[in-house]
Amino acid sequence: MKIPFLDLNAAYLELQSEIESAVINSLQSGRYILGPDVEKFEKNFATYCETAYCIGVGNGLDALTLALLAMDVEEGDEVIVPSNTFIATWLAVSRCGAIPVPVEPNEDTYCIEAGNVENAVTSKTKAVVPVHLYGHPVNMDSLLTVAKKYNLRVLEDAAQAHGACYKGKRIGGHGDAAAWSFYPGKNLGALGDAGGVTTNDTELAEKIKALRNYGSKKKYVHQFQGYNSRLDSIQAAVLSVKLRYLDRWNARRIKKAERYHETLIGTELKLPSVQYKWASPVWHQYVVRSTHRNKLRSYLSEHGIDTIVHYPIPPHLQQAYKNDGYYKRGELLATEEMANEVLSLPIGPHLSEKYQEHIIKALLDFYL
Repeated sequence: MKIPFLDLNAAYLELQSEIESAVINSLQSGRYILGPDVEKFEKNFATYCETAYCIGVGNGLDALTLALLAMDVEEGDEVIVPSNTFIATWLAVSRCGAIPVPVEPNEDTYCIEAGNVENAVTSKTKAVVPVHLYGHPVNMDSLLTVAKKYNLRVLEDAAQAHGACYKGKRIGGHGDAAAWSFYPGKNLGALGDAGGVTTNDTELAEKIKALRNYGSKKKYVHQFQGYNSRLDSIQAAVLSVKLRYLDRWNARRIKKAERYHETLIGTELKLPSVQYKWASPVWHQYVVRSTHRNKLRSYLSEHGIDTIVHYPIPPHLQQAYKNDGYYKRGELLATEEMANEVLSLPIGPHLSEKYQEHIIKALLDFYL
């Protein structure tokens, strides 16, 4: 038995006729740049996220970068980021010329909290980028209170949180803006790179629209030194199809997470914690922790089970930030311990019951 970490082909096959019809219609439209397919998806995704605007861009990193630039983050500014996150969160800050200032996350939710953020605020702090990591929302109210106190902009990194809710409201409009990745492996994934920004701020929305299109709102009139980062029309057409199934597929993920919970609770694994009073996660990843992580991963591999480590090397220890001198090994200890212990189990919406039971049996056998 061979169990992939995520079966993207199964997702395509389930919606094959609808996806192919949408792609053909997009091809036949003759509108390939910022055409009706992009406008349709932007409108539908904004409605889904309960926001006024969605601006489609080329990828998730550009979504973060353009949103920060629209917030006037610039050289010399500091932006507070999680220490445990995919490096794109940091890269977006660096692309603006600003300095990423990492704070340690809560070890139960893996998300940053207001107290650590407030302790990191200085006179140079311009913004904070909370990441709804693994699909679990950040506790936004307390974070927004700190942001208001120090006049900080809040850009949510929602790349793993499509459909998640905080206190009953969709992620996407709690902060000043939210940046999205529609990378194929996301809960809402395209068939290539794609991204977007949601916001209720008209001024931000208009500026991001210009920045994605060479800094231009009107052809050949350039208000800003912009970029070329426009959501592809064909990818927008695919996303519009998949958006109709997002809640259904998230429900499958939730069911599989519950199955893991109920069967693994007695093992030595540290299972993910959910703050159900205010959080409705969508389980982009199901991340466990083990002090025997590498042995466990090898054992699962021997039994045909693919797993992934999110993330084996924290951003502050990456070669990309070696010369910036932010932090040395041992100074962000909780994050480094996570990097040595976390393991993501298969949990995609197309993981069969048979496969999941095989995974569970292998985990139980390892500990027994």
